Amino acid sequence: DVVRGGLITNSQLLSCRSGKLTPSQVAKNIIAMLEDCDKSTPPLRAIVQWDQEQIMLMAEASTARYRNKCTLSCLDGIPVCLKEEFKVVPYHHRVGTVYLGTQPETKDATVAKKLREAGAIIIGVSNMHELGTGTTGCNPNRYHRIPRNPYNPNHFTGGSSSGSAAAVAAGLCPVAIGTDGGGSVRIPASFCGVVGLKGTFGRISCHGSLPLSYSTVSVGPICTSVADAAIVYSILAEPDLLYPYGLKQPKVTLSGMCAPDLKSLKLGVDWTFFKACDAEVLSVCEKAVEHLQSLGASVVEVSLSEMEEARVAHVICILSEMRDFLQPDFNKHFHEMNLETRASLALASQFTALDYIKANRQRTRSMRFLQDIFSTVNCILTPAVPCTAPRIYESDLLTGSSDMSFTVRSMRFMQLGNFTGIPGLVVPVGYSTTGLPISLQVMAKWWDEAVLLRIGLKLEQFRDQTKKPSIYYDVLA
Repeated sequence: DVVRGGLITNSQLLSCRSGKLTPSQVAKNIIAMLEDCDKSTPPLRAIVQWDQEQIMLMAEASTARYRNKCTLSCLDGIPVCLKEEFKVVPYHHRVGTVYLGTQPETKDATVAKKLREAGAIIIGVSNMHELGTGTTGCNPNRYHRIPRNPYNPNHFTGGSSSGSAAAVAAGLCPVAIGTDGGGSVRIPASFCGVVGLKGTFGRISCHGSLPLSYSTVSVGPICTSVADAAIVYSILAEPDLLYPYGLKQPKVTLSGMCAPDLKSLKLGVDWTFFKACDAEVLSVCEKAVEHLQSLGASVVEVSLSEMEEARVAHVICILSEMRDFLQPDFNKHFHEMNLETRASLALASQFTALDYIKANRQRTRSMRFLQDIFSTVNCILTPAVPCTAPRIYESDLLTGSSDMSFTVRSMRFMQLGNFTGIPGLVVPVGYSTTGLPISLQVMAKWWDEAVLLRIGLKLEQFRDQTKKPSIYYDVLA
């Protein structure tokens, strides 16, 4: 049931098994499309490193497995990409910079290794905001340039997993992997009209990604559908001896995900917090909540305590940890960094040890508040982002974009999940009058991704149509 309508439809699966459609044929289509992406005006800049030979080797191996009826998993033959923050053989681990990753990688990050073991075809590494320091995806350096939103190429994708969301929305692959320290999976997924899942802190291994912030970052998939996200999550989520934060996690389950309704579920909403968004976003998201109620769920008003304190504390934690890890880079490569990155790291240097200690005390308080809330409700609902994707200006192409007020606003509904480690899922639920995507976010208690996916499947039913992006490639054509 989960696979149906997900990564590959039943008819396509039968075509693969019969040999009428092969991963090799799909891979050839993708290679042609990647070439077209680079030549288009403006370039999509979703995938920033790819290798034709590598893609075809993986595709041919998958084709042989289908021929011999010995596929490895539901992901066998499925095109995927990974954010450049992950080490992926044989690509450069640049992490959005011009100075890192001077040599090709020789060892995969854990998630890349698991995707290969599942038979997925890694089509390349995707663009990202330099060092994950922003939420627009704007990265004007020579290796990356500005990724374009497939729904409107004059608008940003969101960040920092910018290319991952753009690649999925544009049809280049149904699965991309990102990291999320302040909304970096969920913001671009929302702006690009696709599904984004931030797992519980520690649920999916971060080993092999640059450890920019050790206490706020989670890994998660960006996908075309909730079913896709469930499949990828079930394959990637498990303890990794090389990543100690997730060693004691409970067993992954998708129990109840495909229940026919939402009866018995209690959806928590802090309406004051919920309504702090653009009118157009609020209207669509309120109707999506009503849809969930129509399926038997009850809406319970909750109070999210000390949200302003939590917001400031999250910023202190993530920037302090990034500044600590990047101190050598800041000293040695300052002039090679984008202007926005320099400003963010300079700001981080103003925080003191006392600030960091107080911020972590707030984390303990916020987690206690959430424990109380989740004793009465199954999840918390918010809009994903208070606005739609912002416009790209000519100056952004040359010098980048540094708008702290936008950064703060775009993370409004994201930070609670990163600060406390709870999982969050964003699902597109509609569009603005200008055709830009709008999404709703569902957050649940630690390790309860299954309830997010259950609700997410029902949210997909609310959207009566999925508008095709203005930039879209049909890899099965």
